[in-house]
Amino acid sequence: MTVTQQHMGRNSLVDRLAAQVGNRDLAIEILKKRGHLAQDGKTLTAEGMKRNAMTAEERAIDRAVKRTGKEAKDFTYKPATNMAVLKNRK
Repeated sequence: MTVTQQHMGRNSLVDRLAAQVGNRDLAIEILKKRGHLAQDGKTLTAEGMKRNAMTAEERAIDRAVKRTGKEAKDFTYKPATNMAVLKNRK
């Protein structure tokens, strides 16, 4: 299991990103730039609270929905790559 897969659940936004980028301070700076953390680096914004309440899978699917305009049900999650991909249609 990779380090980032230890932080797949809800309420682990900062820990997961810190594991992904390898540095907690860098993760905090990224989340501040995205508007998910207030400038104090400790307080989640309203958008940050929404993202933090999601699992890694839900965040990946949400990113894919925003990127493609398709519906969440059209995607499946690949934990190894942290990506949501379109489901195969038959």
